Formats: sequence, C-alpha cells, structure tokens
Amino acid sequence: MNVIGPGKRVSLHFTVSLASGEVLDSTHERDQPPTFVFGDGSLLPGFEQAISGLKAGDQGRFTIAAADGFGVWNEDNVQHFPRHQFGEQMLEPGMVMHFADASGAELPGVIKDLPEGVVVVDFNHPLAGRELVFEVDILRVLDAEASPVLLAEPAR
Repeated sequence: MNVIGPGKRVSLHFTVSLASGEVLDSTHERDQPPTFVFGDGSLLPGFEQAISGLKAGDQGRFTIAAADGFGVWNEDNVQHFPRHQFGEQMLEPGMVMHFADASGAELPGVIKDLPEGVVVVDFNHPLAGRELVFEVDILRVLDAEASPVLLAEPAR
C-alpha cells in the first residue's frame, strides 16, 4: 500500500479556508487534480506534515498554524519609502507591486498606506499570521519515479 511520504507522487483535491470559514481556494472544480512530489518544496511544510501517512481514498480536515503555513506576521517586513521614489505612478492601498530584493530577486509587496510623502509597503505574505483549514481528498499515491499508466489508446 502506497502511503504519502518521501519519494511519493501525490494527486489530490483540496479546499483551503480561513478559520472564519471563508474559502480561499478549492481544486474540486478543476479538470485535473494537482499533483506533487512529497518533499519537493512546492507545498507548505505544515500541509505536507498533515497529509504524511495518508493513502489513496483517504479524506482529512486539519488546521495549520500560521507558523507552519505562511509564517507569522512580522512588523519588520513593513517598510516605509519616500513617495518620490515611485515617480508619478498612481498608487492606492491594496495594490500589489513588485520590488527587487538585494539579490535582484522579485519580491511582491502590498501598498498598505499613503501618509503624506510616504508609501508604506507590507512584504509579509497576505496570509501571514493566519490559521488555515484544509480539507483534502487523496486520489492517488505513486512512487515518484513511476510512469503514468495509459488507460486508453490516444485518439489519432
């Protein structure tokens, strides 16, 4: 029996919500379920930990603490910039802008406030500090190196 863990390719459907019940994302209406290799870094560590040991056909509901999701909200990630650095660009609270960090990598930030002559940008992930509730339906668990099984001849 294949169970979720290192070296496994997993196909699943999920719904992620806030503790309030507000649904943030769901894959149930998509044509193809998401598939990932356990431990490849594409999923939140808390999510991988929660589904570890499940197998095809299992369903689950679990809460991920902020620290195991998108991190805790950090005041140090809120920066203040002089307004003149943005030129004539129209800015408004809630806008997402892309900045370059010291290494040149792209870093998104949300305009939080525009007090006189200043632009306040929050570089925390928008879900930082929030508990997340996941509901999952595990569809398939295979060895990561396994080739997909062809169920029908392709149309010619």
